[in-house]
Amino acid sequence: MRVLYVDDEDDIREVAALSLGLDPELEVHVSSSGVEALEKVEALMPDIILLDVMMPGMDGPETLARLRANEAVRNIPVVFITARTQAYEIERFLSLGAVGVIAKPFDPLALADQVREHLESVTTAV
Repeated sequence: MRVLYVDDEDDIREVAALSLGLDPELEVHVSSSGVEALEKVEALMPDIILLDVMMPGMDGPETLARLRANEAVRNIPVVFITARTQAYEIERFLSLGAVGVIAKPFDPLALADQVREHLESVTTAV
């Protein structure tokens, strides 16, 4: 399973890549911005995208809107990674088209399992 992790913070991206990389079935790719993710996504065709909400330039919600506007990648499930986890915020992120939200700071040992759960929920819903 191919995962694209998008976050502007180098240390968080590195921790996420290392923790996801512990799962031998996950092929992990990273991007440091929404713009970079949009440039990479069609070539990678990930099974899921983990997307930071707050990034400079193009934030997560805008990146998601652009992904949904692209016919080739619009159906790739996106999970927001964010410290904004109030119920109304989560509701808003889901209404934008995300399939889930993972709270920051995330548990590096649980991240791969959380990704799998989101992927399974999407595949069983189809």
